Amino acid sequence: MFNNKRLNVCGIAIVLIGLLVTGCGKKEDPKLEAYRESMTTFYSDLSRYDNEINALDPDDEAAKIQLLDLLDQMNLTYKTMAEAPVPDEFSGIADISVEAADYMQKADEFYHMAYDNEFDSDSEMLAQQYYERANSRAQVILQVLHGEVPEGEGISVETQSTYEFSTIDSSTDGE
Repeated sequence: MFNNKRLNVCGIAIVLIGLLVTGCGKKEDPKLEAYRESMTTFYSDLSRYDNEINALDPDDEAAKIQLLDLLDQMNLTYKTMAEAPVPDEFSGIADISVEAADYMQKADEFYHMAYDNEFDSDSEMLAQQYYERANSRAQVILQVLHGEVPEGEGISVETQSTYEFSTIDSSTDGE
C-alpha cells in the first residue's frame, strides 16, 4: 500500500505553535495578528494531518482512500496558507509560501497517480520528494516566523546591511 512509509509532516510544529501566537504585550497590527492566526491554524492543521496519517493502518483496505483524502485536505490547507496576505514584517517568506503550496499540489497529484489505480512506485517516489520539499519550506517559514535564521540543506540566506542603503542620491552631492 504505502510501502509501510509513514509520512511525517512537521514534527516540531506542535511545540512551536504556542511560540507563534505569543506576543510581547504590545498592541499588534490587525494584519499581522490575522496572519499569525492564519499561520497558527496552518501549523495546527499540519499537526492534525500528521497524527491522522500516522494512525492509518497500511493493511486496512480503506487506508489508501483515507490517505488520499487527507492529502487532498492538506493540499487545500497549503493553498490557503499561500493565499494569505503576508505582512511586511514577514515579506521574505511570501515566495516560499507559494513554493510550498506548489510542491504540495504536485505531491498530492503524484500520490493520486501512485494509489488511485494500479500501484505506481515511480509516482509514489516523486510524490514523496515533492511532499518533503513542501514540508521543508513549511519548516523554513516557521523558522522565519520565530525570528530565527533559517538553516538546512539547500537553504541560503541573504542579508542586507543597513549601511548598504542610501537615502541621498549620490549623483547630486556637492551641486
